[in-house]
Amino acid sequence: MKDLRRLAIALPASLLVLCLAAAWWTRGAMAHMPFLKANGSHAGANNLVDQRPWQTIESLAPLAVSAEEQSFAHEAARLADHEVDQAFALALRQAAFQTRTLTGDALALQDKVAQVQSLVKEDQGKVDALTTSLKQPNGSIADSDDLDVAKAQLQLDTDELADLTEQLARLSGDQRGELQQELTAREAAMKKYDAAQGNTGGQIAVLSARRYGTLYGRVSAWFDQRSRIDLIRQAKAETDNDIVALTAKHADFEKKASTAAASINASSINPSTAQPSTAPPQDAIKSRVARMAQAHAFSQMHSIVEDQLQTQQQLSAVYGKWLAQVELQHSIVTHLALQSLSLIAFLILCGVLLATFVGQLIDRSRMEQRRLHTLRTIIGLGIQFVTLLLVLLVIFGAPSQVPTILGLGAAGLTVVFQDFILAFFGWFILMGKNGIRVGDWVEINGVGGEVVEIGLFRTALLETGNWTDKGHPTGRRVTFINNFAISGQYFNFSTTGQWMWDEITVNIPPGVDSYKTIEAIHNTVLKQTERDAKLAEQEWQSATRQNGLSQFKATPSVDMRPAASGVDIVVRYVIRAGDRFDVRNRLYQSVIDLLHKPADTPPARSIIDQRELAKV
Repeated sequence: MKDLRRLAIALPASLLVLCLAAAWWTRGAMAHMPFLKANGSHAGANNLVDQRPWQTIESLAPLAVSAEEQSFAHEAARLADHEVDQAFALALRQAAFQTRTLTGDALALQDKVAQVQSLVKEDQGKVDALTTSLKQPNGSIADSDDLDVAKAQLQLDTDELADLTEQLARLSGDQRGELQQELTAREAAMKKYDAAQGNTGGQIAVLSARRYGTLYGRVSAWFDQRSRIDLIRQAKAETDNDIVALTAKHADFEKKASTAAASINASSINPSTAQPSTAPPQDAIKSRVARMAQAHAFSQMHSIVEDQLQTQQQLSAVYGKWLAQVELQHSIVTHLALQSLSLIAFLILCGVLLATFVGQLIDRSRMEQRRLHTLRTIIGLGIQFVTLLLVLLVIFGAPSQVPTILGLGAAGLTVVFQDFILAFFGWFILMGKNGIRVGDWVEINGVGGEVVEIGLFRTALLETGNWTDKGHPTGRRVTFINNFAISGQYFNFSTTGQWMWDEITVNIPPGVDSYKTIEAIHNTVLKQTERDAKLAEQEWQSATRQNGLSQFKATPSVDMRPAASGVDIVVRYVIRAGDRFDVRNRLYQSVIDLLHKPADTPPARSIIDQRELAKV
């Protein structure tokens, strides 16, 4: 028992340790989510533009459950999409604004790009001229080998220009091409996302929480909401960090825009102070134009960053509202879970009180102590079973597949209670023509006795030492389930006539005329059993004639067997089971009279087995 108890403790403890170790081992399973990474890091190492706002809401949107949450998720997705679009616009403007001085291979590659661009322009002009010359009055273009060659040359030069442009961008550090590729990939992903989205509907928070009608569902929802709350809080914290970074960037661009505007104003004062007849130098004009373009670029970047900042602030506010909504649902589910726990406690309390009340009622009864104990046990188990069933219904609810559950339950009950089902149908067989009745002498499963009770499920016998020992019961009451009538066998010795074969044994010592003695004993047995033998033959013939079976004979028989003390004579005859002892005593008395001789002649001895002597 101690080893079993230790095993029962060791197994759950080992399972707990394994689960904790596995949880620790897989602690980085959600690290791919953008807002779970370190602050300031980009969503991906290969992305030039920070797309974390969109990736964050893309991960959180499927978690929205209620209609309010879905509304906040859609609003957050719109703002995050706009913020990432602005980030791409800012990145493209910054890449276009940057000026680089090319040297070495980059400068040579730039000259080659210019040459190839002129070749592409010439090829395009040649293709256009051939197309115009070959154009038919009906608008179609006539086939021409020269046109096909010109198009092929244009395609080759265009591919070469694309390769050279990519190489030049890589050598010069121009990221506009890569930014354009990322923007194209994002637009394709957004189209796919928009196509997958639909009106999922959803219920309001209270109804959405109410759908968890069981304690198990409410506890599961409680833990899901805790996880969702943590994720939304982290997303809001990441958005707040982005707001701080964008605020600093906004201030920087505002300072640069102000400086550029001041430089323009300063340059505009000098021409006014100059003499009217003196024309401004050409370099001064170009410098002023460049400063104006720079100021305009800084102003546009400032506007984009300001829009990003406002969008992130709105996104943070949406996350805050979403968080408040989930916390409200969390409190609702907590309240419902507490109600379920209260109901379970109430059911357990009612079960305990009911068991106590019923126990007091049973104690006041004057029933036999053993039956009283049995009744108390049965009622206590019944109350515990009903209480447990109600508690399970509160925890898990009613089964959804009722027909399947009922079918499986019926099959299980059939297997468990098959003996009682067979006993029920066996009762009809016992009540039939070839059954048994109260008072019959029967043998069931090797136990013989008189039937004292035939119930719907059980049959009771008053046991006797042997099925022929009428009037000598053992005092034991034996009960059998009635399934023996179907799956077993039984013998009924109380049918019409109640006939049986019996025998007696007589020993004739040496010196006596054995043949005459045997003949005399045979005649005596015939005379004593003649009437019963005829009745038995008639009943047997009547029972077997309708089935065409062979005829039975009830004539007594005498067998001789050599013995050490003379000759043993075995006489077999048919007699009623109830008259066995009376007939046997009469036969023994007749045999003794036949063997009675004068004193000088040794009398014959009747040798009867010890069992028969004891009964006589």
